[in-house]
Amino acid sequence: MAGEIEVLVKQVMNRLQGGTTGSGLGIFKNMNDAVEACARAQKEYMKCSLADRTRIINAIRRVVYDNAEELSRLTVEETRMGNYEDKVAKNRLVADKTPGVEDLVSEAMTGDNGLTLIELSPFGVIGAITPTTNPTETLFCNSIGMLAAGNGVVFSPHPTAKNVSLKTIDLINRAIIDAGAPPNLITAVENPTLEETNVMVKHPRVNMLVATGGPGVVKVVLSSGKKAIGAGAGNPPAVVDESANIEKAAIDIIKGCSFDNNLPCVAEKEVLVEEKVADYLVFSMKGSGLAHFIEDPALIKRLEEKIISGENPNKNFIGRSAQVIAESVGLKIDGKIKVLCVEVPFEHPFVQHELMMPVLPIVRVKDFDDAMKKAIEVEHGYRHTAIMHSRNVEHLSALAKAMQTTIFVKNAPSYAGIGVGGEGCTTFTIAGPTGEGLTSARTFTRKRRCVLADSFNIR
Repeated sequence: MAGEIEVLVKQVMNRLQGGTTGSGLGIFKNMNDAVEACARAQKEYMKCSLADRTRIINAIRRVVYDNAEELSRLTVEETRMGNYEDKVAKNRLVADKTPGVEDLVSEAMTGDNGLTLIELSPFGVIGAITPTTNPTETLFCNSIGMLAAGNGVVFSPHPTAKNVSLKTIDLINRAIIDAGAPPNLITAVENPTLEETNVMVKHPRVNMLVATGGPGVVKVVLSSGKKAIGAGAGNPPAVVDESANIEKAAIDIIKGCSFDNNLPCVAEKEVLVEEKVADYLVFSMKGSGLAHFIEDPALIKRLEEKIISGENPNKNFIGRSAQVIAESVGLKIDGKIKVLCVEVPFEHPFVQHELMMPVLPIVRVKDFDDAMKKAIEVEHGYRHTAIMHSRNVEHLSALAKAMQTTIFVKNAPSYAGIGVGGEGCTTFTIAGPTGEGLTSARTFTRKRRCVLADSFNIR
């Protein structure tokens, strides 16, 4: 009984010590205070054992499951992006498939000159910029990986997802403090702005920067002079060759493209289909009852004017439903429709720009060689994701080698690449620009070598 009382008292004291505003635990008025508090907490966190870390990470996983529905609803209400059901699925995916402490694998080498041990140690304080497209998923995923690695985290959420992001940070803090973590291991400011983010980026106590978002934020962290991980844009092509199971390809493409209204950067952004099977693919997509094809050139032009602003997608339509987008051009469609499809030339803006909305351009190509050439070009060298539907192993291998993308999905919806219906771990920070790929706990560590010379070789 005395031990239980001691634990409860410690939990209460930890909460009282945590930085808090009306926005919640770990939330500060200014970035300097947020960083300094996190730095102090991370030093205390280094005293925790791996078993302690595991308990803390498990507490985050429980928070995800307990709050996935509410946070998903709040995200859709605040950002007006995506859909509730898919956001719930993404949050729970994070809880199930984000690697924890088990990802930190040590190496050992022994020989005549003794023993060398290589272990993965934390950087210290990580400054993490999170997006409006996947706000809670990225916060949860980064928290699990970065804390499993032994770091503290200062988050800079996107302002358009501020409220749900701060609520998520508060929930995580309450859970991990109850699990034994020091207060302020995860912090943020109550009013995230570009100015506050710049303070975080330049702060001497921030040892690593991680940006999940568009090219702008990635450029900021890469210009910082610090160790930086950038998870930037993608424009994933889906290639369909003549050997593919066309009926299955049609459904898989619709599912992947429409997942959370096309917000994930892994999602199919354009289809390149061989001429021989193009009509059948279109027929199969129409027959699914989930895709509406816009064929009137004047209506396609009107849609272009609505959803593209200059060379960028119109922010008002990013992550919106097919119904909302259709209504904007005076088109009424069935409530079951998931995707608006248009057949356009390869040079069309719908093909060349990442729209991040359920508008899917379809391009006919002469043959596989033409498809491969165009897929490489339209991916723009982001090396993010590509998808292919084919039963020709040589074609699958050739495109995978040529694309050099971080994720290459074969004969499945794009989301199989982040663990939905596919094997392997998940992440919502996919670092193509800086090369780390699918980030996990080990990504947020540095290798340290410990050498014992002339001893402990027992072979």
